[in-house]
Amino acid sequence: MLKYIIKRVILAALTIFLVATITFFLMNLVPGGPFVAEKSISEQAQQALFEKYGLDQPLIVQYKNYLVNMLKGDFGLSLKQRGRTVSEIIMSKFPVSAKLGGLSVLTALVIGIPLGSIAALNRGKWIDSVIIVIATCGIAVPSFVLCTVGMYLFGVNLRWLPTFGLSTPLHHILPIFSLSFYPTAYIARLMRSSMLDVIGQDYMRTARSKGLSQFVSLFKHALRNAVMPVVTYVGPLLAYTLTGSFIVEKIFVIPGLGKEFISSISNRDYTMIMGTTIFLAALIIIMNMLVDIVYKIIDPRIKLK
Repeated sequence: MLKYIIKRVILAALTIFLVATITFFLMNLVPGGPFVAEKSISEQAQQALFEKYGLDQPLIVQYKNYLVNMLKGDFGLSLKQRGRTVSEIIMSKFPVSAKLGGLSVLTALVIGIPLGSIAALNRGKWIDSVIIVIATCGIAVPSFVLCTVGMYLFGVNLRWLPTFGLSTPLHHILPIFSLSFYPTAYIARLMRSSMLDVIGQDYMRTARSKGLSQFVSLFKHALRNAVMPVVTYVGPLLAYTLTGSFIVEKIFVIPGLGKEFISSISNRDYTMIMGTTIFLAALIIIMNMLVDIVYKIIDPRIKLK
């Protein structure tokens, strides 16, 4: 187990290094420069800005300095938000996105797992058909459509829910619904197929033949094994909520990291784009690594090599 964890940590570190390298050189291939769009700025002033941010140095030197500073947790100064570092901006905005994403993931798991289990245990009945229809719609409809429909229906027409910000619990309902609807539907379908496979296994028939109640056999034996594919999906689910929240934050005017990332693209804030990309990629890679380790803890039968 320890050997596997060490290998996964090394692999994760190598992946983060590759993401940082690719991101750095791709940003330097973008035509133009971060100060080209500045109004009424002379060539001398532009040159001074390049020297200030170290952009006048050879590319390989910039790359080396960037990697060294990145290892210290320093992504450099923002090119547009003068006087603020990228790390400072990320640390001030990420908690908002993390809270929104965390609540969305929790909502998807709490609703999706029971729905999938209920559908499997009532296979062929009307409740199974209803859950399948809802899950299919959830997978087919993108989050930005849900945002628009939710805002129009519950915010403009009915005036039940606020449509911007996160200042009260009511402000969380529409963004969380928009972010969690797709993963909830996917988890429900995943859980249904997995539960159907598990309840047909020999050990389930053996458990029932030993006199165990249906409740005990389902929740002690079936659920633990059926939930394994859902645990595997948690890694991609976190990636979906973090990247999907960018659009949701922009639509609902939520002051999170997604909003800053989109603004940095339109403003050509290169250091902010690179810092945010590397930070989110590292977070997703680390979460996937932890999911792999938890997968082994939940099911000791898995052999890790």
